[in-house]
Amino acid sequence: MKTQKEIWQNMSGKFFTDPIEILVKEAIIREQNLGHTLKVCIGSDSHVYGNEIHYATAVVFVRKEKGAFTFIRKQKEYQNISIKERMLNEVNKSVEIAYRIFEILDEFNVEMEVHADINTDAEFKSNIALKDAMGYILGMGYVFKAKPFAFASSNCADLMV
Repeated sequence: MKTQKEIWQNMSGKFFTDPIEILVKEAIIREQNLGHTLKVCIGSDSHVYGNEIHYATAVVFVRKEKGAFTFIRKQKEYQNISIKERMLNEVNKSVEIAYRIFEILDEFNVEMEVHADINTDAEFKSNIALKDAMGYILGMGYVFKAKPFAFASSNCADLMV
């Protein structure tokens, strides 16, 4: 599986080459110095284009009663997989980032949620991965959110994928 180099961007299209750990730490310090209380929500989404799967992972900083800002990582993979495997790949991409930044968030007392772009309604195809995704995220010790409460994946990442 071939994956693009990790480059982050914001919703305005500004690119960042620093690792997410540095971006997160700098953002927390800046925002807390401004008096903001933060929560970080991480989610991924994907779209299929032929044999390409385009993924976007969003790290959303929610300022209590003061808006939000986001770092986005885009990736392409070349494979033909089931919808369940693709949903679990999305979750894995989110958990990977959560794992990388968890200690930083903990150091600065910032809450974190991991959002899955998976519908809780069994009528939708993505629901096939709900139990596995929930078990994975909760098993890692993270707070789990699915649709309709998973805005980091369903809105932020979805806009950029």
